[in-house]
Amino acid sequence: MHAYEAKDLERLGVSTATVRSLIRAGHVRPVSEAGRFHFSFQDLIVLRTASALQAARIPTRAINRALSKIRSTLPHGAPLSARSIAALGKRIAFKQGRSIWEWESGQYALGFEASAKGAAAVKIMHEPQQSPGRAAAEAQFASAYGREEQDPVAAIELYQDALAADPSHTEARINLGRLLHLQGRHQEAEATYRGGADTPALLLFNLAVLFEDLMRRDDAIAAYRQALAVDPSLIDAHFNLARLYELAGEPRAALRHLLAYRRAQRS
Repeated sequence: MHAYEAKDLERLGVSTATVRSLIRAGHVRPVSEAGRFHFSFQDLIVLRTASALQAARIPTRAINRALSKIRSTLPHGAPLSARSIAALGKRIAFKQGRSIWEWESGQYALGFEASAKGAAAVKIMHEPQQSPGRAAAEAQFASAYGREEQDPVAAIELYQDALAADPSHTEARINLGRLLHLQGRHQEAEATYRGGADTPALLLFNLAVLFEDLMRRDDAIAAYRQALAVDPSLIDAHFNLARLYELAGEPRAALRHLLAYRRAQRS
């Protein structure tokens, strides 16, 4: 549904130059009606992501390459929120749970922290002494992640093996749930997300996205709210809640979350 206009982009702080650049690159595909562009919610996600990366002084060419990479790894129609993006200085990385992968080099890092200038800096962490089960799970996790793009079915099996070795491996649970979701195995995805003792914000966020695809909007709203309760800095949850409340006919709640999203972007 292409329900958003240029004025909505302005409220989110997206520049006209950014919009034009992403339309030319094919990352945003608005429809034109009566001489005006109308954007889908997925277009807004792409535009918001690109705007945030530009604010981190990442070159437009690098942003376009990264967005092309994301689109090439997601099935048609899958939400871009299945991938979370971070700026590492002037580099781009995917965030999954507490894990960060630099998309060009494939380097894995943990424990990113804010530098004095406010940009994200990577600090390589050495794993503490692991139990045999955890070590096996880490090996399966690394192998699964490396196969996600070329062979998602094999990656699913490897993530399942990782959880069998260590059911507390939250990152494996999050990635497995996401892949099952993208494969259309919705019941298995929900069971995976609900199967752990830990419920980090990203897991709750992904569960909410799953509920949206299943048209379970009340459940999605509840899951997004739970994600924010765990991690108030998860601003995408505010953005999605604003849209869901708008669809539910609750404009005051929608505006409240949209304003919270904008405030968080500026901080």
